[in-house]
Amino acid sequence: MYKSYYPKAAEIQRNWVVVDASGKTLGRLAAQIAHVLLGKDKPTFTPGVEMGDNVVVINAELVTATGTKTRQKLDTKIYYGHSGFPGGLKSISLREQLKQHPDRALRDAVWGMLPHNRMGRAVLKRLKVYAGSEHPHGMQKPVEMK
Repeated sequence: MYKSYYPKAAEIQRNWVVVDASGKTLGRLAAQIAHVLLGKDKPTFTPGVEMGDNVVVINAELVTATGTKTRQKLDTKIYYGHSGFPGGLKSISLREQLKQHPDRALRDAVWGMLPHNRMGRAVLKRLKVYAGSEHPHGMQKPVEMK
């Protein structure tokens, strides 16, 4: 009889991964970040267990987006938010989002690739996104994402 391996909380090793987003495509980079946050790159990956590393993304303002059929993804991709009051719908394009809050565009893309439950919300807290090249998380060197 074979027994399944289930990692204990004390056995989980969390590393820090620093990603330079300059010149990378938004969706492809978000998929790779979600992969690392969930711990799918580790040989002991177990679904339902938070095994992933902490991810720091720098230069989020320099991320690019490939287009739709019209090649205008920066203008056609719209983010919506609602205040909860009548007439409280707000919308902002990807171009404006990258100018005003570049961290939110990448965070929303990564959130779309994580499970939408309690574990996904906990995993998303280990993602730190910064618009520039400076970050307060130690002396980690950037890792090249494929």
